[in-house]
Amino acid sequence: MGMVRRVSSSRHFRQKTGEEQRATWLELFFDLVFVFAVTQLSHLLLHHLTLHGALQTLFLLLVVWWAWIYTTWMTNWFDPESVLVRLVLLAVMASSLLMAVAIPEAFGRLAPLFACSYVLLQVVRNAFNVYATPAGNPFYVIFLRILAWSLVSGALWMAGGFAPSGARTWLWIAALAVDYLAPTVGYWTPRLGRSGTTEWEIEAAHFAERFQLFIIIALGESIVVTGATASSLVLDFANGTALMVAFGTSAALWWLYFDEVGWRAQRFLSQSHDSGRLARDAYTYLHIPIVAGIIVVAVGDELVIAHPGAHPSGVELAVILGGPVLYLVGHTLFRLRMIHNVSRKRVVATAALLALAPLGDTLTSLGLAACVLAILAVLAGSETRHRLLATP
Repeated sequence: MGMVRRVSSSRHFRQKTGEEQRATWLELFFDLVFVFAVTQLSHLLLHHLTLHGALQTLFLLLVVWWAWIYTTWMTNWFDPESVLVRLVLLAVMASSLLMAVAIPEAFGRLAPLFACSYVLLQVVRNAFNVYATPAGNPFYVIFLRILAWSLVSGALWMAGGFAPSGARTWLWIAALAVDYLAPTVGYWTPRLGRSGTTEWEIEAAHFAERFQLFIIIALGESIVVTGATASSLVLDFANGTALMVAFGTSAALWWLYFDEVGWRAQRFLSQSHDSGRLARDAYTYLHIPIVAGIIVVAVGDELVIAHPGAHPSGVELAVILGGPVLYLVGHTLFRLRMIHNVSRKRVVATAALLALAPLGDTLTSLGLAACVLAILAVLAGSETRHRLLATP
């Protein structure tokens, strides 16, 4: 998803002030719905620890992510202090809440609710973009293209929502493919053409901050899940220790993103000659494995807290190790796209996590989780030490 060059001819657009723009209170309020959505996704995966359940959870994560992404691009462009923009965002927030409620039964009895709420929030937001942009403005046509693509995918989503389960899957796969293909082809539309990423412009500080806040949302959800699991148990030394290990893992994930990655990425984004393309690739697409990794980590933490002394099954082993691996792979891809190189330390840490797999038969879940935490903590400490030594 991308936005176009900043236009000041509409009172609904953000105005350039020469200062870095920050997230507004309404945007923070909007994000609360997605705390709930991420919790729903982690619970769905926890209760369906199969390949089929993992694929369904991934699919729904991609939908939830896309709903949030488009709104993030919109608020980077439109001013949330405008009363009309505020009302549109609240309407999108309400639809997002309905979509999140439907997640556990999105492929079942609540499929119509899931599809209708997602289509409503996408079409209403994109239609507003067209309405709020003056018709004489050359960028009016770009919002028309985006709206056209959302209408095409919306028809597929709606058809799938009311179709039998077998047909629903294929219709929704096609709909999601349309959604994710659109930005890569510049929203090419017959007679309207396509837009290039050099036409897109973002406020780098605000844009990067919004993604940082979503990482906080995902990490916050992991804290909620682990805390709720622990509070439902009679705490003893083992599961109390597991709770602390889970907290340490969440803290390490936070450290690995915010100690250096977040601010460096913002700086590179602000200096890019094609910030629209970089934002689309590195943030819109390549943050997906980072967020997915955090969700899987939360599920693994819940398993460890509930049964710290048990030996993990194959699926549980995959979850406990797979979450941190997915998180670090996402970081590696993000860095590769941003600055065209990779961190050797993170590659080594990823390999070390994978090397724990053969120990699944000998270590308890708590022992395995403690090893994961140790690897992440050493990685975070090593990177911070290098940064401090390099700072004059």
